[in-house]
Amino acid sequence: MNISVKIILAASIVTLALGGCASKVKFGDAQGVETTTADFGSTDLQSTAAKMVDSLLTFPPIVEITQGKRPVVFVEKIKNKTTEHIDTESVTDTISTKLLRSGKFRFVDMTKVEAVRQQLDFQQDSGMVDSTKAMQFGRQIGAEYMLYGNLSSIVKRAGDTKDVYYKFTMRMMHLETGIIEWQDEKEIRKTREKTLFGR
Repeated sequence: MNISVKIILAASIVTLALGGCASKVKFGDAQGVETTTADFGSTDLQSTAAKMVDSLLTFPPIVEITQGKRPVVFVEKIKNKTTEHIDTESVTDTISTKLLRSGKFRFVDMTKVEAVRQQLDFQQDSGMVDSTKAMQFGRQIGAEYMLYGNLSSIVKRAGDTKDVYYKFTMRMMHLETGIIEWQDEKEIRKTREKTLFGR
């Protein structure tokens, strides 16, 4: 075998080896059940949001409150009492989206209050906006209800087994009276066993 053939064979082997290490990306079902780890994941988020929205919309006093009107609600950030880093804003985003699309509620976004104030200042004071078309201060509608809650967990380990219990609790408070009009919770339990070659 001459040198040029050896070089071609070596280059082919290197190319095949590098190609074999390449990663592949494929789309999965966003609604599919996630079983990668025992940590709080997308399936937990979706099932929790669905349970809370269904519970709220079918609770008789809330059904009565939303007959003929769409109460204004604001969502307080969910308190993460677990030891995990969990994006609880994703949970509240999903819940508020489903509630808004139900046509039963309206929402105010308390995270954008400062941005709104700056825009109103600009319209009123910059001299660049027609004063007859500028939005006025003091005309926003105040929220009537607040949605808020907690996510907590209990983690137990025994040998190669990890057991995680999650509890998500959510409440709706009437702001003027302080009365809790609705409350529910979702419980999730996950068990993970280490495999011979896995973690």
